[in-house]
Amino acid sequence: MIVVVGSINLDLIANVERLPGPGETVPGSAFTTAPGGKGANQALAACRAGVKVRMVGAVGQDAFAGEALVLLDEAGVDLSTVKKVDTATGTALILVGGDGENMIAVVPGANGLVIEGDLAGDLFARGDHLLLQHEIPIETVAAALGAARKAGAVSILNTAPFQATAAPLLPRADYVVANETEFDLYADALGLEAGERQTRMRA
Repeated sequence: MIVVVGSINLDLIANVERLPGPGETVPGSAFTTAPGGKGANQALAACRAGVKVRMVGAVGQDAFAGEALVLLDEAGVDLSTVKKVDTATGTALILVGGDGENMIAVVPGANGLVIEGDLAGDLFARGDHLLLQHEIPIETVAAALGAARKAGAVSILNTAPFQATAAPLLPRADYVVANETEFDLYADALGLEAGERQTRMRA
Protein backbone atom coordinates (compact mmCIF):
# COMPACT_ATOMS: atom_id res chain seq x y z
CA MET A 1 0.00 0.00 0.00
CA ILE A 2 1.16 3.52 -0.81
CA VAL A 3 -0.20 6.26 1.43
CA VAL A 4 0.03 9.79 0.08
CA VAL A 5 -0.35 12.61 2.60
CA GLY A 6 -0.51 15.82 0.64
CA SER A 7 -2.14 18.49 -1.43
CA ILE A 8 -5.19 18.34 -3.65
CA ASN A 9 -5.76 21.30 -6.00
CA LEU A 10 -7.77 22.37 -8.99
CA ASP A 11 -5.62 24.09 -11.60
CA LEU A 12 -7.22 27.06 -13.37
CA ILE A 13 -5.29 27.59 -16.60
CA ALA A 14 -5.53 30.57 -18.96
CA ASN A 15 -3.60 30.72 -22.24
CA VAL A 16 -2.46 34.18 -23.32
CA GLU A 17 -0.35 35.45 -26.21
CA ARG A 18 2.13 36.93 -23.75
CA LEU A 19 2.33 37.20 -19.98
CA PRO A 20 1.12 40.54 -18.57
CA GLY A 21 3.30 43.06 -16.80
CA PRO A 22 2.36 44.66 -13.45
CA GLY A 23 -1.07 46.30 -13.70
CA GLU A 24 -1.55 45.14 -17.29
CA THR A 25 -4.55 43.27 -18.72
CA VAL A 26 -4.02 40.97 -21.69
CA PRO A 27 -6.58 38.96 -23.68
CA GLY A 28 -6.72 35.20 -23.28
CA SER A 29 -7.20 32.60 -26.00
CA ALA A 30 -8.35 29.59 -23.94
CA PHE A 31 -9.30 28.54 -20.42
CA THR A 32 -9.20 25.04 -18.94
CA THR A 33 -9.35 23.39 -15.54
CA ALA A 34 -7.42 20.32 -14.46
CA PRO A 35 -7.00 18.36 -11.22
CA GLY A 36 -3.63 19.06 -9.61
CA GLY A 37 -1.66 19.35 -6.41
CA LYS A 38 1.65 17.58 -5.86
CA GLY A 39 0.10 15.06 -3.50
CA ALA A 40 -2.79 14.21 -5.80
CA ASN A 41 -0.39 13.89 -8.73
CA GLN A 42 1.75 11.43 -6.75
CA ALA A 43 -1.30 9.38 -5.84
CA LEU A 44 -2.61 9.30 -9.39
CA ALA A 45 0.74 8.25 -10.87
CA ALA A 46 1.18 5.47 -8.31
CA CYS A 47 -2.34 4.15 -8.83
CA ARG A 48 -1.98 4.16 -12.60
CA ALA A 49 1.19 2.12 -12.14
CA GLY A 50 -0.96 -0.60 -10.60
CA VAL A 51 -0.33 0.01 -6.91
CA LYS A 52 -3.00 0.23 -4.21
CA VAL A 53 -3.08 3.87 -3.04
CA ARG A 54 -4.76 5.77 -0.23
CA MET A 55 -4.92 9.58 -0.28
CA VAL A 56 -4.91 11.65 2.91
CA GLY A 57 -5.84 15.28 2.32
CA ALA A 58 -8.58 17.88 2.35
CA VAL A 59 -10.88 19.68 -0.06
CA GLY A 60 -13.50 22.35 0.45
CA GLN A 61 -17.26 22.05 0.33
CA ASP A 62 -17.39 23.83 -2.99
CA ALA A 63 -17.82 23.14 -6.70
CA PHE A 64 -14.07 22.75 -7.19
CA ALA A 65 -13.84 19.76 -4.82
CA GLY A 66 -15.46 17.26 -7.16
CA GLU A 67 -13.34 18.37 -10.10
CA ALA A 68 -10.18 18.16 -8.03
CA LEU A 69 -10.94 14.56 -7.02
CA VAL A 70 -12.43 13.18 -10.23
CA LEU A 71 -9.27 11.61 -11.70
CA LEU A 72 -8.28 10.06 -8.37
CA ASP A 73 -11.75 8.60 -7.99
CA GLU A 74 -11.81 7.24 -11.54
CA ALA A 75 -8.37 5.66 -11.09
CA GLY A 76 -9.47 3.84 -7.94
CA VAL A 77 -7.52 5.76 -5.30
CA ASP A 78 -8.94 5.22 -1.80
CA LEU A 79 -10.39 8.62 -0.87
CA SER A 80 -11.90 7.59 2.47
CA THR A 81 -9.30 9.68 4.31
CA VAL A 82 -9.87 12.85 2.26
CA LYS A 83 -11.92 15.19 4.42
CA LYS A 84 -14.18 18.09 3.45
CA VAL A 85 -13.60 21.32 5.34
CA ASP A 86 -15.29 24.70 5.55
CA THR A 87 -12.89 26.57 3.29
CA ALA A 88 -12.07 26.71 -0.41
CA THR A 89 -10.49 23.80 -2.23
CA GLY A 90 -6.84 24.51 -3.01
CA THR A 91 -6.27 26.17 -6.36
CA ALA A 92 -3.40 27.02 -8.67
CA LEU A 93 -3.95 30.00 -10.97
CA ILE A 94 -1.78 29.53 -14.06
CA LEU A 95 -1.12 31.89 -16.96
CA VAL A 96 0.63 30.29 -19.93
CA GLY A 97 2.20 32.56 -22.56
CA GLY A 98 2.53 31.79 -26.24
CA ASP A 99 6.25 31.16 -25.74
CA GLY A 100 5.53 28.50 -23.11
CA GLU A 101 6.58 30.63 -20.14
CA ASN A 102 4.13 30.73 -17.25
CA MET A 103 3.14 32.54 -14.07
CA ILE A 104 1.61 30.58 -11.19
CA ALA A 105 -0.09 31.61 -7.97
CA VAL A 106 -1.05 28.82 -5.55
CA VAL A 107 -3.79 29.31 -2.96
CA PRO A 108 -3.48 26.44 -0.43
CA GLY A 109 -7.06 26.64 0.84
CA ALA A 110 -8.13 23.32 2.36
CA ASN A 111 -4.58 21.94 2.08
CA GLY A 112 -3.63 24.17 5.00
CA LEU A 113 -6.06 22.23 7.18
CA VAL A 114 -4.44 18.81 6.75
CA ILE A 115 -3.40 18.21 10.35
CA GLU A 116 -1.73 15.62 12.55
CA GLY A 117 -5.14 14.36 13.66
CA ASP A 118 -5.79 13.18 10.10
CA LEU A 119 -3.07 10.57 10.63
CA ALA A 120 -4.85 8.81 13.49
CA GLY A 121 -5.66 5.11 13.50
CA ASP A 122 -3.90 2.33 11.61
CA LEU A 123 -2.99 4.50 8.64
CA PHE A 124 0.37 2.80 8.07
CA ALA A 125 1.42 -0.84 8.27
CA ARG A 126 4.89 -2.37 8.14
CA GLY A 127 6.07 -2.44 4.54
CA ASP A 128 3.80 0.38 3.38
CA HIS A 129 5.26 3.38 1.58
CA LEU A 130 4.50 6.99 2.53
CA LEU A 131 4.75 9.76 -0.08
CA LEU A 132 5.00 13.38 1.09
CA GLN A 133 5.62 16.88 -0.28
CA HIS A 134 5.67 20.40 1.14
CA GLU A 135 2.25 21.68 0.03
CA ILE A 136 0.65 20.90 3.41
CA PRO A 137 1.67 22.26 6.84
CA ILE A 138 5.24 21.30 7.74
CA GLU A 139 4.03 20.17 11.18
CA THR A 140 1.85 17.58 9.45
CA VAL A 141 4.75 16.42 7.29
CA ALA A 142 6.82 15.94 10.44
CA ALA A 143 4.03 13.99 12.14
CA ALA A 144 3.57 11.75 9.10
CA LEU A 145 7.29 10.95 8.98
CA GLY A 146 7.20 10.00 12.65
CA ALA A 147 4.08 7.86 12.29
CA ALA A 148 5.51 6.03 9.28
CA ARG A 149 8.77 5.25 11.06
CA LYS A 150 6.92 4.00 14.13
CA ALA A 151 4.81 1.67 11.98
CA GLY A 152 7.76 0.37 9.96
CA ALA A 153 6.67 2.06 6.73
CA VAL A 154 9.13 3.52 4.21
CA SER A 155 8.94 7.30 3.78
CA ILE A 156 9.70 9.20 0.57
CA LEU A 157 9.79 13.00 0.82
CA ASN A 158 9.62 15.22 -2.25
CA THR A 159 11.14 18.53 -1.18
CA ALA A 160 9.03 20.77 -3.43
CA PRO A 161 8.19 23.52 -2.95
CA PHE A 162 11.30 24.69 -1.10
CA GLN A 163 10.73 25.78 2.50
CA ALA A 164 13.76 26.57 4.64
CA THR A 165 11.88 25.54 7.79
CA ALA A 166 11.52 22.02 6.37
CA ALA A 167 15.29 21.42 6.18
CA PRO A 168 15.49 19.60 9.56
CA LEU A 169 12.91 17.06 8.32
CA LEU A 170 15.04 15.75 5.47
CA PRO A 171 17.23 13.44 7.60
CA ARG A 172 14.05 11.89 9.04
CA ALA A 173 12.88 10.58 5.66
CA ASP A 174 14.12 7.26 4.29
CA TYR A 175 14.39 8.74 0.79
CA VAL A 176 14.49 12.38 -0.33
CA VAL A 177 13.61 13.49 -3.86
CA ALA A 178 14.89 16.95 -4.86
CA ASN A 179 15.84 18.72 -8.04
CA GLU A 180 19.26 20.37 -8.28
CA THR A 181 18.04 23.80 -7.20
CA GLU A 182 16.17 22.44 -4.19
CA PHE A 183 19.14 20.28 -3.22
CA ASP A 184 21.45 23.30 -3.18
CA LEU A 185 18.98 25.39 -1.19
CA TYR A 186 18.50 22.68 1.44
CA ALA A 187 22.23 21.98 1.57
CA ASP A 188 22.78 25.66 2.35
CA ALA A 189 20.04 25.58 4.99
CA LEU A 190 21.64 22.51 6.62
CA GLY A 191 25.15 23.97 6.38
CA LEU A 192 26.55 21.04 4.39
CA GLU A 193 30.15 21.29 3.20
CA ALA A 194 31.13 20.47 -0.40
CA GLY A 195 32.26 16.91 0.32
CA GLU A 196 29.17 16.10 2.33
CA ARG A 197 26.96 17.52 -0.42
CA GLN A 198 28.43 15.08 -2.91
CA THR A 199 27.90 12.17 -0.52
CA ARG A 200 24.29 13.14 0.16
CA MET A 201 23.58 13.66 -3.54
CA ARG A 202 24.64 10.08 -4.33
CA ALA A 203 22.81 8.51 -1.37
